[in-house]
Order: sequence, then C-alpha cells, then structure tokens
Amino acid sequence: MAAIQVYGMNPLEGEISVQGSKNGALPIMAGALLHKGTTVLYNVPDIEDTRCMTDILREIGCRCEKTGSRLVIDAAFVDRTEVPGKYVKAMRSSIILLGALLGRMKEGRCSFPGGCLIGARPVDLHLMVLEKLGAIIEEEDGQYKAEAFNGLKGCEIELSYPSVGATEQAVLAAVLADGVTVIHNAAKEPEISQLCHFLNGMGAVICGMETEHLMVQGVKRLHDSVWKIEGDRIVAGTYSTAVMAAGGNISLKEVNTKQLKLPLELLRKAGANVREEEFSLHISMKDRPKALSVCTGPYPEFPTDLQSPFMAFLACAKGESRIREQVFEDRFGTAAALRKMGADITCKGKDAWVRGVYPLKGARVKALDLRGGAALAVAALGAEGKTVIEDCSHIVRGYEDICRDINALGGKISWMESDTG
Repeated sequence: MAAIQVYGMNPLEGEISVQGSKNGALPIMAGALLHKGTTVLYNVPDIEDTRCMTDILREIGCRCEKTGSRLVIDAAFVDRTEVPGKYVKAMRSSIILLGALLGRMKEGRCSFPGGCLIGARPVDLHLMVLEKLGAIIEEEDGQYKAEAFNGLKGCEIELSYPSVGATEQAVLAAVLADGVTVIHNAAKEPEISQLCHFLNGMGAVICGMETEHLMVQGVKRLHDSVWKIEGDRIVAGTYSTAVMAAGGNISLKEVNTKQLKLPLELLRKAGANVREEEFSLHISMKDRPKALSVCTGPYPEFPTDLQSPFMAFLACAKGESRIREQVFEDRFGTAAALRKMGADITCKGKDAWVRGVYPLKGARVKALDLRGGAALAVAALGAEGKTVIEDCSHIVRGYEDICRDINALGGKISWMESDTG
C-alpha cells in the first residue's frame, strides 16, 4: 500500500462515520500509564500512530489487548522506563511519555523525536515544563534522560506559546506530583480538554479546561476507568474539503461540530451548504468554491492540520485565495505537488497566494507529510483524469483508510503498488 490512485471529477454522495481522534487518543493512551491498573478505551482509531503507541506501551511492560476499536491497557506491571528509539523516530508525539514515566516511575528516557517534516517543532517547552516540576534532564547519546527520584513538585508554569504537546506533557507529569500545578497560557485544543476529562475520570483533579489556565491538584493514585475517544475533527475537516473539491452532498457522523466552528464558517463563505446537528455534519457543494482568506493559529483559530486540505480545494476555486501559516514554517511543502497538477500557487515566507485553476489535471505526485498527503487526495478528487500519490505511508499515520472512506462516498480511489502506472 505504498501509493494511492484517484480518478477525479466524480461528485461525492453518502454518509460515513468519522474515526476516533488521533490527537485525542495518543495522549490518553500515555495517560493510562499513570495508573497501576486497567484502562479501557473505546473508539481508538486503527492507525499507524496508535499502533506505534500500543507497541511502546507493551515494550515498557503494559499488557495491551485490541479488539476492533476497543483497547484494554493493563499498566500494573510496568517495569521499564525507556521509550525505544525506533518508535520515537517514527512518531514525534511519543515524547509526552516522558511526563507520564516521571510521574509513575520517577525516571524516563526518550530519544530525540522524529515525525513529519513540517518544521522545526522544538521540544524546548517540553523539557522546560518537566524541569519546572523538578525533573533533572540530561542529553546523552541522542537521548533525553530525565530523573525525579524525590518526586515531582507542583509549581506554576508559564508557556511562551500555547503548545499542545507541552501542555499535555505538563498535565501528565503534574497528575501524580506533590501539590498544585498551574499552567498559564495553556493550549485550549479540544484534545487537551478530552485528556483532562479522561484523567479526572481516573481520579485526577484538574480544572480550567477550555481556558488558558489549567490547574492540577496532584493525587497519590488513580483507579480503573473506561473512556470513549471523540471523533477526529481533522479527519472530518479533511472529508469536508473533499466534497468542496469534487462537489456532491455528504453526511459525516460522530463529529462534534463545535470543534470545527471556524473551518465550517469558511466552507460556508466558499459556497457550501453546511448543516450541523448533534454529532453529525451535512455538507453539499454544487459549484466551484469561492476564494478565501485563511490564517492558521492555536485553537480556536484555524487549525494548521487543515491548512493543506484547504489549499487543495482552493487550488480550483474562483479567484485568488491567501493562506497565512503561523504554526509550522514548512507546511507549504504540498504546494509543489499541487503545481504538478496545474495549480497556480506562490509561496513566500508565511504566506501563500492560491489563484484558482479549473480543472486541475491528474499527475504523479508524492506525499511529504500526513496532512499534505491527504490534501493531495482532496485535490485529485477534483482533478481531471488519474492522479497517483506516492509515499502514502504518511497518510496511514492519521487516517484509518482514506480510500475506504472516500469510496463509501462514491469517490474512485484505491491503494496500489507504487511502481505501477
């Protein structure tokens, strides 16, 4: 399954359920490590990143059993504190295990992170919050070695930027710390709130969700719990952009539309008919999209993970769109592949100007990262002829089966071997 082929210009019709949230599931799985017992998770997406996190948990001593979307994690017998390097290089977010390991085991080791090539994404804030809580961190042979043998201590943490990962790191480390931790300028993403509510369901004491100030009262122990992962707002947003490119009328279930307020507003401005119901979303598009002005930023601003899919459908919109990327400096990498399909895109610094061309033309292109790969599938659905997207291993990190889902909506898209034409 190294490549995807798409035959475009087929309007999408139908209804599907959106998978569980990738960015919600990963920190929750890390949080299960804090409890010396059993955690049962439902609606865990079957994607490369959750499989990678499951493998990590097994490597450090957890017993994990996956049946469908149900994952049982028994962390009673954790006896190792090093996250194996091969997993860290594949999945950057595994660094948040450092906070959980410090809280549970008083020490942890983690290799320098890898992940998608969308910018520097330094881990300085991760290390800062752990040191504020009392950890001693050294760099040794390509690893971060963290120790807190006297236990972590509650404190006040001021983040210079509302980093999602650093906020998760601080929360996970503070749950079993001694005293109160207050995180200022915390990220407000829905996945942060979901993590905090999950931990509270295990016996943690956290308040301030959906605000920029989180307070964590450290506790001595947690207890068994059951939790359902919310639907993935980025996957829902991606499939919404697919109907913008191809046209049609689709319904998406298991979607919390409140988490997509700004993207849905922009889709309406672009000409879509958008109807929201409780945990479902209906989108229809009959004409070419209208041009937009898009600017990414921390939640509740426009999500950077949807910037590339929006660029993809705006490539065939009427008029000139402008996109400003303020989160990751290298997230315009997909523009070059879109140009191979006939798109007229100029990138300079944080800005991209997208002058709509209709129709785009099928071509052979490469996926450079997770969301960029999905964006190429979006563009291909609105392009003439056949598009072949190579290096699709990125896509399976975040989408259970993008071909299955789009096919269920009437698209013509399938996996193929990369050396076939």
